[in-house]
Amino acid sequence: MPELLPEETLREVVSLFVRLVEAAGALVIFAGAAVAFVRFLLVAVRREEQGFVSVRLFLGRFLVLGLEFQLAGDVLRTAVAPSFGQIGQLAAIATIRTALNFFLGKEIEREGRAVDAARPPAPGSAGGPGR
Repeated sequence: MPELLPEETLREVVSLFVRLVEAAGALVIFAGAAVAFVRFLLVAVRREEQGFVSVRLFLGRFLVLGLEFQLAGDVLRTAVAPSFGQIGQLAAIATIRTALNFFLGKEIEREGRAVDAARPPAPGSAGGPGR
């Protein structure tokens, strides 16, 4: 049965995909950091104490998404005839990035609840001034 793509061609195509996915992850992180920096400056000028938490949450979401792209690139890198060394390296990278994503996600969730709890209730809601 003839090959659809020779292995070397497949490796080159997958290598291009890896670079594209990793570049997307880097762009997501960079965009989030740039916007978060602008938001940080605005919060600093206004001297909003609670604003810093909001900026951290905003940046954290971009970091989590960017890390997911980076992990996808690592998975793609081992898609074509991986060696045992590459599989072990992927397992280590995946473990570290997954743990980082998990803890970042937990912190974002915890900080989000704290921000929500600090907000005054909307008028007309339970416990709000309209009751």
